Amino acid sequence: MAGLLSRALDRFSPERVETGEPQPDGSPDGAPAECRLIADVPERSIVSIHGVLTSVAERPIGGGTALQAELDDGSDCVTLVWLGRRQLGGVLPGRSLTAHGRLGCNDGVKVLYNPRYELDA
Repeated sequence: MAGLLSRALDRFSPERVETGEPQPDGSPDGAPAECRLIADVPERSIVSIHGVLTSVAERPIGGGTALQAELDDGSDCVTLVWLGRRQLGGVLPGRSLTAHGRLGCNDGVKVLYNPRYELDA
């Protein structure tokens, strides 16, 4: 609990400078402390990643529909796929979010299927 509180307080600390560079803990700037850079995450790892949605579109997958979004954190991109969904409230291009799930790879493209996510304010 103390770790969670200290991270929350640190996040709002005036000493933290928004540079776009990874923080000393390895998380991208402006991201929760548990987040890692997409480029640093090995395949099949359970991850928390933070970035900006560069595109969001409905795509046919295996006879069904899926919502597909590209998340970019400045180090690399990952494709977020929500199977059986046509849209998700607030999931729009240009929006920042944190995604949680197991990182996979499909034809050389990093993918998170049905990730949990949190939208930034």
